[in-house]
Amino acid sequence: MHEDIFAPEAVPAEVAAFNADMARRLGSLRSIWEIGLEKARGGGFMPTPPPSPRAYDVAVGPNVSLHVVPCSQPRGVLLHIHGGGFMLGGAAGQDNMLERIADTVGVTCVSVEYRLAPENPYPAAWDDCEAAALWLLEHAKDRFGAEPLLIAGESAGALLAVATLLRLRDRGLLARFHGAALSFGVYDSSMTPSQASATTGALKASDIARIVEAYAPRAAQLRSPELSPLYADLRGLPPALFTVGTLDAMLDDSMFMYCRWLAAGNEAEIALYPGADHAFIETLHPSAQPANARIDSFLGQCLEGE
Repeated sequence: MHEDIFAPEAVPAEVAAFNADMARRLGSLRSIWEIGLEKARGGGFMPTPPPSPRAYDVAVGPNVSLHVVPCSQPRGVLLHIHGGGFMLGGAAGQDNMLERIADTVGVTCVSVEYRLAPENPYPAAWDDCEAAALWLLEHAKDRFGAEPLLIAGESAGALLAVATLLRLRDRGLLARFHGAALSFGVYDSSMTPSQASATTGALKASDIARIVEAYAPRAAQLRSPELSPLYADLRGLPPALFTVGTLDAMLDDSMFMYCRWLAAGNEAEIALYPGADHAFIETLHPSAQPANARIDSFLGQCLEGE
């Protein structure tokens, strides 16, 4: 990691121009709280991209379904967990990304439709993601034609991905998970310094605090390993790639978790992108293409030899 990656001059000119344009556009964007949660979920906060024509849904329990973007000849299955602050988004909202991964990596992608806060706070989403993973362990081969598993998540989904891995490890069921792509995750619900000091950009400290109140209303729980996996015993987890931009309020979360992953004896990589803010890989940000290419490459490497 080059020490100058955080210097202002490390931000490429095209990234600086993109950021300036986005700052102008986002200046008039109302917050979730101003819009109202129902309207925000209906597309009033961020538009929902069109679904994949090849996608379909599979019910795996009373509260859980999987949104499947298939690969015709998969060498593995990717369990995907979407972001959205535990309050927004859905399993069908990332089909462009899942199609890319399916075609590039050669895996069938299944995204979890987990219950959302504040109606369903912790541990609802955690239980749903665990249920999806357990179903895949039993049915991935007969339903999708491949046994090796991967996991990926963005933002809130990255926290849920780590929590799912920890639950599976404690059950002795982690051997078939070969890698984790964890992008701009929140790993400390009590707020890392970069979260607490965020006053500009896509996520601000005041908004993060309100989001935390929605999914974890009991303050005494905030540093429990499931709500803040930065404080968990991380031994025995699969190789992970941590992706984050230097302007992200979750910067510390990824950097700290990367170090703790390594310290626990696991394999880990971190990919830092100068001038990138939260969720940049899901936008037209100039760094999105190389970041997504590295994620795809990492996932493919995790399946080599399988």
